[in-house]
Amino acid sequence: MTLLTNILEYNQQFVEEQSYEEYRTTKFPDKRLVILTCMDTRLVELLPKSMNMKNGDVKVVKNAGAIVSHPFGSIMRSLLVAVYELQADEVIVIGHHDCGMSAINSDSILDKMKERGISEETLDTVNYSGIDLHDWLKGFSSVQESVAHSVDMIKNHPLMDKKIPVHGLVISPETGKLDLVVEGY
Repeated sequence: MTLLTNILEYNQQFVEEQSYEEYRTTKFPDKRLVILTCMDTRLVELLPKSMNMKNGDVKVVKNAGAIVSHPFGSIMRSLLVAVYELQADEVIVIGHHDCGMSAINSDSILDKMKERGISEETLDTVNYSGIDLHDWLKGFSSVQESVAHSVDMIKNHPLMDKKIPVHGLVISPETGKLDLVVEGY
């Protein structure tokens, strides 16, 4: 049996038993907050529990490293939609200790791509198109600096409401302890 089959069978039972009822809410965050955080598996339940958040309280945007890498990319678009369309009045960027993006090696990723069948020709085409894959795949050396950089990109974005506080935190994926990096008030 495949993973997808297991998911779909469980889902059918979940719906039939109306288990979704306890999660009903609106699309608007009750605490009027949007969080940008990392996609790390250790944070899926730990992060909201450590912040006293439940389903319906916040909008959560996730990517590798909680990084705003492009001012007009999908992360920034999601944050702007949360503020202007979904009633979020504050933004929090939450990085974490022991993040995979702090140890990422672009050469290693490119080698793994090649091992899985991505041709040198394809990589050359991307490079010739103006994308520096090494720069695009780079991580960071300091989670605090990375969080501060993302906060700065959000706060100073030309389309962000200047009255919106943008905060930066770092969470321990072991204990859930939050450390303040940037207080946005």
